[in-house]
Amino acid sequence: MTPEAKVKTKIREILKAHGVYYAMPIGTGYGSSGVPDFLCCVPPHGRFLGIEAKAGNGVTTMLQDKNLAAIQTNGGYSVVINEHGYALLDGIINDLKGKHE
Repeated sequence: MTPEAKVKTKIREILKAHGVYYAMPIGTGYGSSGVPDFLCCVPPHGRFLGIEAKAGNGVTTMLQDKNLAAIQTNGGYSVVINEHGYALLDGIINDLKGKHE
């Protein structure tokens, strides 16, 4: 398993633990390039969250940055998570759910 695949696996575990709906779009010739790895709907208010997974010191591309910014411009939330950001993601989801644990 690649380092990024390990990050995605952990992100999936966190999302499932919080009961978050998510989809993972596949980058093909028929899809949109630069879309975050996870498109999420956070309960109970249906808040939109885009998550880009990176391993180590991986950086986002300009197209990924554009998509992450567009999500925020349109009222959603977006974040880049690597193996050091699991607690951050957990906190963001709690905030979006209205929980401050």
